[in-house]
Amino acid sequence: MAGDNAHTMNPFPPATWRLLHTPAQAGPLNMAIDEAILLAIAEKQAPPTLRFFAWEPPCLSLGYAQPVSDVDVAQLAECGWDLVRRPTGGRAILHTDELTYSVLAPMDEPRVLGGVIESYRQLSLGLLRGLELLGLSANAEKKTDGRRQTADAAVHRPPSAVNPVCFEVPSDYEITANGHKLLGSAQVRKKGVVLQHGTLPLTGDIARICEALVFETEAERVEAKVRVRARATTLETVLGTAPTWAEAAQALQSGFAQALNLNFELGELSPLEQTHAQRLLEEKYGAQVWNERV
Repeated sequence: MAGDNAHTMNPFPPATWRLLHTPAQAGPLNMAIDEAILLAIAEKQAPPTLRFFAWEPPCLSLGYAQPVSDVDVAQLAECGWDLVRRPTGGRAILHTDELTYSVLAPMDEPRVLGGVIESYRQLSLGLLRGLELLGLSANAEKKTDGRRQTADAAVHRPPSAVNPVCFEVPSDYEITANGHKLLGSAQVRKKGVVLQHGTLPLTGDIARICEALVFETEAERVEAKVRVRARATTLETVLGTAPTWAEAAQALQSGFAQALNLNFELGELSPLEQTHAQRLLEEKYGAQVWNERV
């Protein structure tokens, strides 16, 4: 699949990456696939990859160092939502009615070169261009106040216990629209490979996540929902219409192609990656010992 023409003054040399569209599936398998691709790239058995995916059933994901005690397990079950712990830092995210992307590349790939914040900035160029193609003017800025959370992605620093919701606090070079957080990303570096994944809420109530988190009183839950709706948003809210998953994926693909001088070839998971993913599902992401480790 040919990528879009790059902008004329593109700072990156041309490159071809693999594009994956994996079917909607359970959260533990989604996280296992991300790490399986990382391992295959580390073993030089896979090319740099841009992956788009979805979650079925909806899934609450916890950051690497986030306490599982943040989760209201009874409410989670009542909602019919899965639970998984991400390999990346940050806070809880409810994955539903969204487009999720992951970028995986060796650390010496020019588009992820440098530290965590620099690679966030570079990859945000593709995300911003993709949103522009959907008709949205968004922003990605370096935060200078004390709430910056980007370092969670690299060093798994525990998040604040009083704020378990990822979408309440923008991080460095995460995407905001009309002053509201729209697209959140997180990153981990392992075995010489960068994995960055992020979530673009398409539609629905951005505050639904509060249903499955622990609050001392119902009044606090209601207050938290108000805060989340005030600070975060969905694509439908800012555009006035809801693009389909496929339309959003095509726009972000084109954004990465144009802003980062990439050509994409549609591929699939290799047998090696499928084997890695199945093992990681059984031993890690599908296992209580991992998901409840903090």
